[in-house]
Amino acid sequence: MKRLQDKRVLVTQAEDYMGPATVELFTAEGAEVVSDTRDLTVEGACEAAVADAGRVDILIANLASENFSGRAVTDLVDTEWHTAFDVMVHPLHRLTQSVLPQMIEREEGKIVVYGSAVALKGLKTLAAYSAARAAQVGYVQSVGVEVAPRNIQINLIAQNYVENPVYYPPALRDNERFQASLKRQVPLGRLARADEDARFALFLASHESDFFVGQAIPFSGGWTQR
Repeated sequence: MKRLQDKRVLVTQAEDYMGPATVELFTAEGAEVVSDTRDLTVEGACEAAVADAGRVDILIANLASENFSGRAVTDLVDTEWHTAFDVMVHPLHRLTQSVLPQMIEREEGKIVVYGSAVALKGLKTLAAYSAARAAQVGYVQSVGVEVAPRNIQINLIAQNYVENPVYYPPALRDNERFQASLKRQVPLGRLARADEDARFALFLASHESDFFVGQAIPFSGGWTQR
């Protein structure tokens, strides 16, 4: 039997970042996948995404931003700060708040968040992005223990160095200086494939992970281990 047979899965930003690999793998594992592509920063969009999906057994909160400012914190402008939270934090809360009532009623459900390892290890000139990612971790930890007694598991993949055409475009991956940096920064010396990351999400979305609660688990090839 396939691991997600008869499960209904809502994937946000389904055409971006980890969306395509997740949709492909979860569909192959028997899930009925609802691929949502709407802009979740628009008022009411998160609530509408859940309502339109109907029954949601598993929510994959794929929330990412290109808001790598590369600015010193003293030069960070308010719009960059707010954008990071508008894209990655507020939608996480709204999606979770919208989907939990039905999961609580059934006393079963999974929420998997594609987060970032920069929430666990500091990187300079990424204050807004890192703060938003850290807020995701705090949210998952708190809500995770709140709903665990209702047989609902919420966990986060704290990822970095995963193949992605936005964060790591082909031209960058082929650059010799980037390749040398990769070997210095990542003990494994390579980027993760998107399908490897999706398989980790599959584990967290399946009943194999029922004893994981409110965790932010590094997936970074050893770049961070906590």
